[in-house]
Amino acid sequence: MIELSGQRVVVVGVGASGAAAARLCLARGASVVATDRKAEADLPPLARTACSALAEAGVRLALGGHETAGIERADLIVVSPGVPSIPEIASAEQRGIPVIGEVELAVRSLLHDAPIVAVGGTNGKSTTTTLVGEMLTRGGRRAFIGGNLGEPLSAHVDERWDVIVLEVSSFQMERAPTFRPRVAVLLNVTDDHLDRYDGFEAYAHAKGNAFARQTPDDLAVVPVFDAVSERQARRGRGRIVTFGPGGDIDVSQERIEDRRSGAAWARRELAIAGEHNALNAAAAVAVAVDLGVSAEAVRGALASFRGLPHRMSLVRELGGVRFYDDSKGTNVGAAVTALLGLAEPRAVLIAGGRDKGGSYEPLVLALREKGKAAVLIGEARAAIARAIGQVVPVHEAATLGEAVRLSRRLASPGEAVLLSPACSSYDMFVDYKQRGDEFAREVRALGEPPS
Repeated sequence: MIELSGQRVVVVGVGASGAAAARLCLARGASVVATDRKAEADLPPLARTACSALAEAGVRLALGGHETAGIERADLIVVSPGVPSIPEIASAEQRGIPVIGEVELAVRSLLHDAPIVAVGGTNGKSTTTTLVGEMLTRGGRRAFIGGNLGEPLSAHVDERWDVIVLEVSSFQMERAPTFRPRVAVLLNVTDDHLDRYDGFEAYAHAKGNAFARQTPDDLAVVPVFDAVSERQARRGRGRIVTFGPGGDIDVSQERIEDRRSGAAWARRELAIAGEHNALNAAAAVAVAVDLGVSAEAVRGALASFRGLPHRMSLVRELGGVRFYDDSKGTNVGAAVTALLGLAEPRAVLIAGGRDKGGSYEPLVLALREKGKAAVLIGEARAAIARAIGQVVPVHEAATLGEAVRLSRRLASPGEAVLLSPACSSYDMFVDYKQRGDEFAREVRALGEPPS
């Protein structure tokens, strides 16, 4: 367990993870400074509220920059996942000051040991994490479900859990020097966050840090025939289990089968649709079975779990056109998966937002196969339009509401309108949730077509 009493701790970043880390350090007897480059007035409302609570509890705030935070005098620096490498932190590391992330802090602060499951990947993390939690709960386990999804673990380190299931992002795995999950899952790795990393390999390496300290007593779950993911898994010594068509957890059109035990679950029983979700389910099966969950408990979870908001959620069917909210599709790979996974033969794609540095070519190929048209919004719309060229008709819209109304005119009965932006939301919205909620409101506001 990490010793915090009497230590001078600087927490960099005052979002949900940073605030939880600051509260944890304070509760364990540390002297805590919370710092953020944004001034208080520029913080999101939830962060401003959190800062007020931290100050009232005894945390010193250093907002609007890090000059007064005393980073160079800290005994420990805890970095929130949204904070990239900055000169102040690099300088502190050169002087030998320990720098860790919130996940590392939380795991080293647990009062009660419990096996840890870490679910990573560019796409599908939240769905798979939640589904693993459903399986464990149906199997009678008290499971913590959080991390990058929902609550930070730092807010729950004093509680007793049977299993801890964490969705982990590449950012969270950057500074986790002793992190060793009992089960580590890497669902996929496609271009994302290249505005932060020096190329794809650096991004993949951050994802793979979850495997690095595994032993033969641990499990590494990766897609079958995926060289990138397998290479990352082999950085540790965990037992590798594969999922997907031909994998240890085999996926066919009819069923998901654990080829090790012979247990199988019919695809028709899955409440979540799409080939990508069948793969997510197979990865979850690998985790749950290894942790001793019965086949019947797994079956109950597969039959009851209906997915998460803003992840291929059907908002409405209007005039024979189905409108899907996949606002969580914040990178090109996610948008490609959503588009190709539609049951409808063609779709009008609403995409755009803040560019994240990847190539749009995979999206262009998916549009060639499934696209009816593209309606583009946000800062990246010109770049996406150049990439698409003449593959499908391209339209631009100044607002999401305008994009919804235009898409309705472009789509025909039997087709779909899909919001899967392939970009982050921060140019126009607070986050992907606000973007998805706005899409749903605009879709519900559409009038019925004339009879």
